[in-house]
Amino acid sequence: MRASELLAGAAALLASGVSAEAYLGFNSGNTLPSREAKFKKDWVQEFTTAQNLKNSPGVFNAVRLYTNIQAYSQTSEPIEAFEAAIETNTKILLGVWASGTNTIEPEIKALQNGIAKYGKKLTDLIIGASIGSEDLYRVSVTGIQNKSGVGAGPAELVKFISDWKKAFQGTAIANVPIGHVDTWDAWTNGTNKPVIDAVDWVGVDEYPYYENGKGNNIENSGYLFDRAYDAIEGAVGGKPIWVTETGWPYVGQTWDQAEATIKNQQYYWQEVGCRKLFGKVPTFWYNLRDSNPDNEMKFAITDNLSTTPHFDLTCPKTFKTTPKASSGSSASATSAATGTGVSSPSSMESGSSSSGSSGSESSGSPSSGTASSSEPATVTAPAESAVATGSATSVKGVSAAAVAGMTLLVGVFAML
Repeated sequence: MRASELLAGAAALLASGVSAEAYLGFNSGNTLPSREAKFKKDWVQEFTTAQNLKNSPGVFNAVRLYTNIQAYSQTSEPIEAFEAAIETNTKILLGVWASGTNTIEPEIKALQNGIAKYGKKLTDLIIGASIGSEDLYRVSVTGIQNKSGVGAGPAELVKFISDWKKAFQGTAIANVPIGHVDTWDAWTNGTNKPVIDAVDWVGVDEYPYYENGKGNNIENSGYLFDRAYDAIEGAVGGKPIWVTETGWPYVGQTWDQAEATIKNQQYYWQEVGCRKLFGKVPTFWYNLRDSNPDNEMKFAITDNLSTTPHFDLTCPKTFKTTPKASSGSSASATSAATGTGVSSPSSMESGSSSSGSSGSESSGSPSSGTASSSEPATVTAPAESAVATGSATSVKGVSAAAVAGMTLLVGVFAML
């Protein structure tokens, strides 16, 4: 093998092993609470509010979508969020609906149409693509018990991932990292390893609020989140983790020990967002505004897209979730992995892409059982400069793949 070929291989390994920029964003379906379609102006309002939130610990200038298709389109009309993102310079985590269908061709075609229309203005904003959302959870024993809807198995998802890569091979987004979003216990289930092997990053939706039977009071929420996160880290072989949904409701029923209040919403923001995620991990908070009329739990951090949230978003300098306290908290990663739960508030944010209705929040189902292992590594606030820019690299920046790439580079230069 020539040195140039080795060098290219090493570069690829390095690219796959280095975590992404620590994006800050929110989730956004393609319909309003009234179930009417969102149009460009609706997304412009969302994105503008997100970037101008009072006392925000960083600039929330990214969005996670659930589909590429405009709501209620009977063709592959590109979602108008694309144009709104261009206007507001909002980074896009693409979503591809993968449940209840044997093809993602309508999703692929919608994005191709969007790229044909907007070109580099769009492709420069695309930071990743998620093929599917909680599909593995919905076909799991727990998901079936909770009547979470139609899902997709690992073989189907791997095929869809391959179809996506083939469709965009040689294009401007050929090297955009591909992931899949699911619940933490889907990632720790060994039968789903083919999906881990097929993706560049793994996305997790995690809601300690719904961790009934695991001590899910607000004071324990940080520990429950850490256990889930640590369990995923132990299962994905160094693949970067993106937190694609997490949050705490301010309205809704008491779920075991978890109470939905604004005070608890702020506590969760501080103990999970500020302590664990912001400026460290690609994070898409749930949510800026509620769009699911069927869900009695309301997660929005602001009313009517006001830039003044329900609570002060300022991050504290110290935290209550400490390693010492967590040593006595309940449930190890192993025991928690057998727990039950329910799917996330957005688990049906997108309907079947083949029907052209994908992206609408149509399910009131709550979040998956996502508790699991271990205490945080630090209790001090992240560096202000890193969080403020929303562009710091992950503290888990180098994986085994990156180490392999570095080793190969050393060998290459020894040959030159």
